[in-house]
Amino acid sequence: MSDIAPKDALSPGSASEVFRVFLGLGLTSFGGPIAHLAYFRQEFVTRRGWLDDARFAQLLSVCQFLPGPASSQMGFAIGLFRGGWLGALAAFIAFTLPSALLMVGFAALAPQLGHGVGAAAVHGLKLVAVVVVAHGLLGMVRQLAPDATRALIAAGAAALIVATGSAWMQLIAIALGGMLGTLVCRRAAAGAVAAFPIRYGSRGGIVFLGVFLLGLCGALMWPSASEPTTAGLAAAFYRAGALVFGGGHVVLPLLQESVVKSGWMGADSFLSGYGAAQAMPGPMFSLAAFLGAEVPLNSSPLVGAAVALLAVFIPGFLLLLAVLPIWGRLVQRPWAANAMAGVNAAVVGLLIAAFYDPVLTEGVRGLTDIAVAVIGFSLLAAVRVSALWVVLWCVAASIAANLAGWS
Repeated sequence: MSDIAPKDALSPGSASEVFRVFLGLGLTSFGGPIAHLAYFRQEFVTRRGWLDDARFAQLLSVCQFLPGPASSQMGFAIGLFRGGWLGALAAFIAFTLPSALLMVGFAALAPQLGHGVGAAAVHGLKLVAVVVVAHGLLGMVRQLAPDATRALIAAGAAALIVATGSAWMQLIAIALGGMLGTLVCRRAAAGAVAAFPIRYGSRGGIVFLGVFLLGLCGALMWPSASEPTTAGLAAAFYRAGALVFGGGHVVLPLLQESVVKSGWMGADSFLSGYGAAQAMPGPMFSLAAFLGAEVPLNSSPLVGAAVALLAVFIPGFLLLLAVLPIWGRLVQRPWAANAMAGVNAAVVGLLIAAFYDPVLTEGVRGLTDIAVAVIGFSLLAAVRVSALWVVLWCVAASIAANLAGWS
């Protein structure tokens, strides 16, 4: 299939089309949220043309500002743009269900993956993330930081994140990028800013915000108890999804406090689920499915998994739906093109920082890993094979290197 985007990049599609595409991503998107963004850009900007680079970066900026899982929020929004409400639901289900089912069925095997071939396979998945993120970054740098001014904004944002290591600094970096953009990105094209193709207005956004706040108030006021209930489980996971900034890894302390310190499950079981989540495709928040299944409720483990999974995702989706109409109005302002040019450059800097740590620092351990990653990058960038082949290559090469004693 050609990598050239079609001319009508915002033409509507069907929910079944959205489901099919996101199911493929849900089965193959290894590497965590940063890698997911690179997968999404490759699939929806470069390959299919559902979005252009400007809208993709704008959507990423919105999701970075909001609590919740940024990659899943982006997927939900892309499904909404393409297929309406059914498309948004299809995107969420298709992207999340594979990892959720794997977490319920596979988490018990996580302790056996701490050594030997199992550990090598997990390490191969980290190399997949190195390859995919590097490839995505290359394209975004060309599109969104093509001149010295925007390259400096990207470099400054990357340095700020690397130096501080704070999730809150991501918000500050994006805000500073927008402020600098209004001052120094005077030659940004006005056409680079466009509203999102949503099918509801500001009144709908207010309704979604009200539902989010109502749910948050209920979750915060729900009393904690040593004996778990379905409603208590939903409240605990809604709080985590509503209050976490920074993505899947940052949500772990909140979830640990909710299910371990409360006595609902042991720390060993919690950590085994976390270890299994590292090896799964799809969103890191799918860890909630494992935790919900492990919490002892007076019902099927599948009920607990479904309740926890929905509760941790819903607040982020509600906030996103509340903000999208406001964003669409905001970007029509005369200064918006310059501000968005700076924001887009800052987003590139955030991804550069994330590529350095943790993708590169945790993924590459020596010369063998460098060689595997370079070959994988060549397969993706030059040969243009499917990301699934890159997954197979990196995992197989990592296992072979382990058996040969090269790692």
